[in-house]
Amino acid sequence: MKDISGSGGGGGRKQGAPSPCAACKLLRRRCAQDCVFAPYFPADEPQKFANVHKVFGASNVNKMLQELPVQHRGDAVSSMVYEANARVRDPVYGCVGAISSLQQQIDVLQAQLALAQAEVVHLRVRQNASLSSHGLSPASPSNSGSPSPKLMGSQPNKPIFEMDMSVDQGSFGETIWC
Repeated sequence: MKDISGSGGGGGRKQGAPSPCAACKLLRRRCAQDCVFAPYFPADEPQKFANVHKVFGASNVNKMLQELPVQHRGDAVSSMVYEANARVRDPVYGCVGAISSLQQQIDVLQAQLALAQAEVVHLRVRQNASLSSHGLSPASPSNSGSPSPKLMGSQPNKPIFEMDMSVDQGSFGETIWC
């Protein structure tokens, strides 16, 4: 519900029938027209204020909001709500626990990426070595997929390359055909 009075100070209350914001409802007090909580804790989101109140306390939140310019209060409330929700989920570490967990995931993914890149380099080296041992240059424009006449010899039906069909286990447990 929006303030239809046009005064801008209602923040979730209709003129004539004031409905308390989530903060005033939880604190069981009358929600004044100039309530500092009303614009940020609407009546239809009671858990938002409940978590903030549990972690920071209504008095501290009130002081913080009063000390901030109006244009910064929304961001401050967003930060408090995020921190309070993190504290409710993880009372010991809060946001730091979430950040630490994400950092560990980044570290694991970076290690996996490095292994995959190393495997690509290894496979390219093997491919280049295989091509070199058969007289082909990996950067040669004549290496277009068709065998060179010197490799074909007098037996055109004989395979030029023998395929190594051994199975290796990759660094991620997948099967790699070499």
